[in-house]
Amino acid sequence: MIVYQHTKLRFLEDVTDRVIEDIVHTEYLKSTGRYATDAEYRSWQHSLGQMANVLRDKDLPDDMGVGIEFGIPQTSKRIDFLLSGRSDDDVEHVIIVELKQWSESFLSDKDCIILARRGGSTGPREGAHPSYQAWSYAALLEGFNEAVYDGGVALRPCAYLHNYVADDVIDNAHYAPYIEKAPLFLKGEAERKRLREFIKQHVKKGDNAELLFKIEQGRIRPSKMLVDSLAKMIKGNREFVLVDDQKVVFENAIAIARRASPESKQVLIIKGGPGTGKSVVAINLLVELSKLGLVGKYVSKNAAPRAVYKAKLTGTLKQTEISNLFAGSGAFINTPPNTFDVLVVDEAHRLNEKSGLYGNLGENQIKELITSANCTVFFVDDDQVVTLKDIGHSAELRRWASTLGAAVSELELRSQFRCNGSDGYIAWLDHNLGIRETANSTFDGIDFDFRVIDSPVELHALIAEKNKAKNRARVVAGYCWDWVSRRRPDAFDIEFPEHGYAKRWNLDRDGSLWIMTPSSIDEVGCIHTCQGLELDYVGVIVGPDLLMREGQLVSAPQNRSGRDRSIWGYTTRMQADPEGTSELTDRIIRNTYKTLMTRGLKGCFVYCSDAETQAYFRGLVRTL
Repeated sequence: MIVYQHTKLRFLEDVTDRVIEDIVHTEYLKSTGRYATDAEYRSWQHSLGQMANVLRDKDLPDDMGVGIEFGIPQTSKRIDFLLSGRSDDDVEHVIIVELKQWSESFLSDKDCIILARRGGSTGPREGAHPSYQAWSYAALLEGFNEAVYDGGVALRPCAYLHNYVADDVIDNAHYAPYIEKAPLFLKGEAERKRLREFIKQHVKKGDNAELLFKIEQGRIRPSKMLVDSLAKMIKGNREFVLVDDQKVVFENAIAIARRASPESKQVLIIKGGPGTGKSVVAINLLVELSKLGLVGKYVSKNAAPRAVYKAKLTGTLKQTEISNLFAGSGAFINTPPNTFDVLVVDEAHRLNEKSGLYGNLGENQIKELITSANCTVFFVDDDQVVTLKDIGHSAELRRWASTLGAAVSELELRSQFRCNGSDGYIAWLDHNLGIRETANSTFDGIDFDFRVIDSPVELHALIAEKNKAKNRARVVAGYCWDWVSRRRPDAFDIEFPEHGYAKRWNLDRDGSLWIMTPSSIDEVGCIHTCQGLELDYVGVIVGPDLLMREGQLVSAPQNRSGRDRSIWGYTTRMQADPEGTSELTDRIIRNTYKTLMTRGLKGCFVYCSDAETQAYFRGLVRTL
C-alpha cells in the first residue's frame, strides 16, 4: 500500500496549490480506514515541503515517480518517501528517503541505536539511527519483494534530517557502517544540494511512477539470495545441528507447515524442558521454511534470544539483512489475517496478553499470532513462566487455537542436551526447589558440576576463570536488587559489603547481547536477559526472595526489587485473590531459579544471600 503515488510534477503542484499534508491525510484514511495521529500529520506538514524544495530542479525529470507512506507488506513499517525512475543505462532505481524533523540526538554505544525525541515523546528514547532505518527497509524489499529482486531494481536508501545541523552525534563514526549504506543529509542549502546530486546520480529518466506500482503489487516471498545466505550460515554450524528427537520434531513441523493454508489453519505446540533444543529446532525451521519459499518469522517475547541467535547465525554482533526475519511478539497487533505462511514462536510461555511499552496495545498476543499466519509453531515450557503477565502456557495455546478454528498438533522434545545431558539434574532441581516431587531427591549419580560457593567474590572469580576458555560463562541473579546504576552509572547494584562484593546489572550497555559480549563478564545478568539462552557454566546468586525457614523452602515476593516487572501488581491481586496470587507468585519465583540454574551445559555454581538458604543447598550436595 502506497498512500500517495504520483509524478514529481503532480507532487509539486499539490504542494503549491493545496495543503499536501491534508491530501496525504485524506488518502491515508481511505487506504487504512484509520485517522493519522497528530505526530504523523505534523511530520507530513514539516517534511513534505522540504522534499518539494529538494525536487525543484529542472534536471530532475518531471515524470519521475513520487510515493509517500509505503506500508511494507507483513510489517508495521512505512517508508516515508520514495522516488522512482531509470538511470542513463535504463536500470530501474528507487530511492528510499527516511525523513526526520529532529534537531538533536544523543549517542548510544549500542549498535545502530541513537536517542532522540520520537513520535511526540517528551524525552529522548532509544531507537534505530535514521540511516539504519532506511537501509533496513531496502534490505526488507530486496529480501522479500519479488518485483524488486526478480526485476533487477536498484534500491538507494538515504536519510534526510532537514532541521539537523552536524554535531558529531547524528553523524558520529559509531554509525558510519549504516551511513555508508544509506547516506545522511542534514540542514542547509549545501546539504539539500548534496541530496539533489544523490538523486540525479541514480534517476535520469522518469517512469510515471510505474515502478512504484509494480513494487506495491509485488508478490512477497523470500529471495533466492536471502535463502542461499541463510543456508550457508547454518551449514556446518555445530550449534544448529539437529540430533535425535530434534530431527523428528523438525521434520514433522515442516510437514504440518507445508499443508497449512488460510482454509486449514494449523497450530503446532512443541513442548520441551530446559536444554532440549527448542531454539535450535526453531532456527532450523526458519531457515528450511524460507528455502521452501514460505514467508515466516522467528518470534520471541524477549529481545535477548532474537539478538543472540541472529548473531550466532551471522557471526557478527551488527545488524544484517536477516534481521527482518526476527520479530517481537507484540509486532502483530495490526497484521491482516494469514499474512504469513508460518510464524515460529520461541519461548511461547513468555507471551503476554497486551503489547506495547505500557502494556496497553492489542487484544491478546496468542490470538494475534495465530490469526496472522496459516501455521503457528509454539515452543513452550510451562515451567518457565516467570512473570505475572506470562500467559503462553500450553492450555491457553490450545484454547485459542480451538477458538480460532485451527487444527492443533503436539510434539515433545525429551532428550536433554544441557546440564551435561542430565535429566536427573533437572528432576533433582524440580524436587528440591519445590516445583514438583520426583524420585531424584539426592544428588547421587548425577553427572553435573553443581557447587555451593562460600562467597559471591569466590563465585564470580570461578565463573571468570571458566569464561577464559570460550567466553561462555556468566553470573546471574534473582532480581532482588534495584537497578540504581541506570541513572547513576558509577553506582553498584548488587552489593555484599561483608564480602567486599559490588557489581552492576547488565541491563543497559550491552542490552540483549549481554550474554555474548566479552566485557560483560564483570556484570550480573537476570532472568530477562538469559532465558532461552545457554552457557557452559552459570553462577547463580540466590536472593532473599527464596528462603529456607523452619525446614521449608518458601518464596518471599516482597523481597524482589520494586523495579522488577515480573510480579508488579501482586499486592493488588492479593486483595482480590490471595490464595491464587500467592500460589502464582510462588511458582514464578521457583521457576525463575530453575531457569537460571539450568542455563549451563557443564556446570552451575550457587551462592545464597541468606545463610539458612545457603546451608540448605549445601546440604543437598554434601555427598560431593
